[in-house]
Amino acid sequence: MADVNRGNRPLSPHLTVYKPQWTSMTSILTRITGNALLVAALLIVWWLLAASTSAEYFAVANAVLTSWFGDLVLFLSLWALWYHTLAGIRHLYWDTGRGLDIETAEKLGKVVVGGSVVLTILTALILR
Repeated sequence: MADVNRGNRPLSPHLTVYKPQWTSMTSILTRITGNALLVAALLIVWWLLAASTSAEYFAVANAVLTSWFGDLVLFLSLWALWYHTLAGIRHLYWDTGRGLDIETAEKLGKVVVGGSVVLTILTALILR
C-alpha cells in the first residue's frame, strides 16, 4: 500500500546544514586512506615488476617513483599507512566496549589524526 504521508516527512539533513563531526570525518578518512593504500601498493608492485622485466623498463618506473610526484605519493602513503593503523587500533579499542561516549570518541579521533602526522614525520626523518 502506498504511503500517503510521504510529503509530510522531514527531509534528511543536507550537507549545508549538517555539522561534520570528528567521528564521521575520521570514518570517511579511514575508507579513503584504505583505498589510497591500494593505489600505492599497485605503484610499488609496478616498480617491482619493472625491476624484474628489463633495465630500460625499470629505469622508467624508477624515474616515476623517485620524481617529486613519486616522493609525494609515497610520503602521503606513509601517512595513510599510519593513519589507517591508528584508526584500526581505535576500532579494536571500541570493540571492547570502551571509549564509545561522544567525548572520548572525539578525543580518540583527534589522537588518531595528530598521531598519524607525528608518526609520519618521525618515520620520514628516520628513513632519510
